[in-house]
Amino acid sequence: MDTIPTLTTRRAASLFADESGAATAEYAITTMAAVAFAGLLVVIMRSDEVRGILTDLVRRALTVS
Repeated sequence: MDTIPTLTTRRAASLFADESGAATAEYAITTMAAVAFAGLLVVIMRSDEVRGILTDLVRRALTVS
């Protein structure tokens, strides 16, 4: 059976120093979070109550008294 090599400071530095692909992963996570947030907003905006509140808010904001 093969043995697992000992993790020395030098070996750890060589293993964890390579950050290739890190930016791509960060962009992917950020994009997934943005899509989830957009989906949540769509669900909220489809609610009749929220739509009524927003319509009333815009109507009051545009009304000159």
